[in-house]
Amino acid sequence: MTLAARKELIGAVRSRCSEADRTGRKVILDEFTKITGYHRKHAIRILTGHATPARQHTCRIVVDEAVNEALVVLWEACVFSASVRDAT
Repeated sequence: MTLAARKELIGAVRSRCSEADRTGRKVILDEFTKITGYHRKHAIRILTGHATPARQHTCRIVVDEAVNEALVVLWEACVFSASVRDAT
């Protein structure tokens, strides 16, 4: 199932769930989990709109110029020593 089809299905099922009573929602949820393969609790979160979005990593390492130069020298030494070791 493509992402676009899944989003369309979620929209349709969400509107059906909002109009249904408790037993109707149970049947709708059973059908939805069978079609999508989602776990029941995850399906409930998606259909109610309480699913948490994926976290984005915002941590960036900032180094000053001296540290950057030292890292470049170290990296070059490792690369060149590995190539010499592999050649022998």
